Amino acid sequence: MTISFSRRTLAATICLFPLAATAQSDAAAVPALQDIVVTPSRTAEPLSDAVGDVTVIGPKQLAEARGDSIAEIIGRAPGVQFTSNGGPQTVTSLFLRGANSNHTLVLIDGMRINGSASGTVSFPAIDPAMVERVEILRGAASSLYGSDAIGGVINIITKKGEQDRPLSAWANVGYGTYETAKSSLGLSGAAQGWDYSFSTSAATSKGFDATRRHTANNALNFNHYPDKDGYRSHAVSGTLGYRWAEGHRIGLTAYNGYTRGDYDAGTFTSDAYALHRQQAYSLSSADRITDWWDSDLRFGFTKDGYDDRGYQSVVNSLKRHYSWTNTFKPLVDQRMSVLLERQEERVQSTTQYDRDARNTNAAALIYKGKFDRLHTQASVRNDNISGYGNQTTGSLGLDFDLTDTWQIGIAGNTGFHAPTFNDLYWPFEDFGPYGSFAGNPDLKPEKSRNVEAHVQYQDDSTLLRLTAYQNKIRNLITNMTDPATFAITPQNIDHATIRGVTLTGEHSFGDTTIRASADLMEPRNDDPKAGENSQLPQRARQVFHLGAEHRIQDWKLGAEYQYTGNRVDASTQARLGGYSLVNLTAAYDFSKSLGMQVRWNNILDKDYVLVDGYNTPGSNVFVNLSWRM
Repeated sequence: MTISFSRRTLAATICLFPLAATAQSDAAAVPALQDIVVTPSRTAEPLSDAVGDVTVIGPKQLAEARGDSIAEIIGRAPGVQFTSNGGPQTVTSLFLRGANSNHTLVLIDGMRINGSASGTVSFPAIDPAMVERVEILRGAASSLYGSDAIGGVINIITKKGEQDRPLSAWANVGYGTYETAKSSLGLSGAAQGWDYSFSTSAATSKGFDATRRHTANNALNFNHYPDKDGYRSHAVSGTLGYRWAEGHRIGLTAYNGYTRGDYDAGTFTSDAYALHRQQAYSLSSADRITDWWDSDLRFGFTKDGYDDRGYQSVVNSLKRHYSWTNTFKPLVDQRMSVLLERQEERVQSTTQYDRDARNTNAAALIYKGKFDRLHTQASVRNDNISGYGNQTTGSLGLDFDLTDTWQIGIAGNTGFHAPTFNDLYWPFEDFGPYGSFAGNPDLKPEKSRNVEAHVQYQDDSTLLRLTAYQNKIRNLITNMTDPATFAITPQNIDHATIRGVTLTGEHSFGDTTIRASADLMEPRNDDPKAGENSQLPQRARQVFHLGAEHRIQDWKLGAEYQYTGNRVDASTQARLGGYSLVNLTAAYDFSKSLGMQVRWNNILDKDYVLVDGYNTPGSNVFVNLSWRM
């Protein structure tokens, strides 16, 4: 991998050195709480037992960013970059380990929400106030989850509440820059075998102008309309469960989020806005059949909707999910899961697709074992997609504990992405002298092979990890234009190679915690067309994060620094300059029940661009008051 180190790169990487220097000096300073995760193996396990590159964004981090969108919060995690077309209410994309945005599988409570028509996610309709935690699994994971998981998986888990007392309640109310107001409240509890939770939220913002007057090459931006582009949103979520016998529970989950967001569509459309909606519902039965056999039966459905009032277009997709997982534990530290899964996709749109339905039947085998210091995980999965036949993927990961604190590991996995309905079934459209466009039902799935290795040091107060990876993707789908007729059709012609190194570190000593990460990546298009850059668009080769927080009695103060390198714009191929951001946070506890949180983003008021022609927020402050029973 060829990566050039500038002085800024070297300086940011050196930020990790203090963590290494203090790694063994305060080993017993702060005992770490054990996170439980479900995404890496599709069964609940301690984070320390997970095989793979996993990050958890927990309640603490979510509370420190109450004024931010879910994409902004996830975008600060190592290995993740994000873009938005002019604010949190607009089209938003996440790039995990440099893969395309539709190569990251996004889940809500374990159910996929990537839109069937375009592969995008309705991030504006997901309110972080409704979220309990986010689990990020990096690396191809199709052998666990099927299509789309080429770069990895992001599982957004909604609030379930505390279930160790009859009733608890919480509320938040906040106000900030751009006349942004947010409020949320919820309750949860458990009694006589029943457990329940309910949350609701609402938000409004005047926003900022979504577009810039000129693009990066100083050309007029025809999408620009000089106004403020704001939003209003609301969301509800809830759970209800009944434990009718020891080891047997029936549960319901529900999420419904909605955002009305303004955007710019030029001077001829002064009131352009779009409606984003995301829904996710599930019914489950978790049963312990014997001491060594657990069964998990689930049915759910997700609905995503995009109603564009500027261009008068609507696209909705519905996914019905059926799954049955049987997990067997015949021996200590040995586990085998057998998964049967079905997904039914239906698309409804103002565009009359040539086909508007497809089904996927899948079966998977997941093995997890521990042999003294060796941790293993292997999985194989077959997806039978209507119109495509079978797609088989697999993975193998091995972690070895050199000592109680040092670990090395290696993994290899494969992934695939089934073409979207837009790629396959978009009807023929004739644009006269400007050519035509039509979907291509003969497209092949995009496929990937990912290999990675890591070395890690961890004790009660310190975590240091270095991960190196390579992901080779073939059969990439690209719109090709016939030079004679100007007819445009999607075709499988491109290949990409993404190589990278991620360094992360965290150390706690006394009342102070410092964190740092460095992502050095080469996201390369192996087959660039004439005039096209070899660097994959919207992805930077260098991203650095440095953060620190310190507690002083009832105060907690924090600071964050982020540097993102140059990127290439997907539409204009313009070079977008790198940028640095500095954020500050503060929190004060008036009592055990009442607190205040303040977040000041972009304190230096940097002008930077994520997508050519679109604005980003300037210096902005959000103040939140929180109450908990």
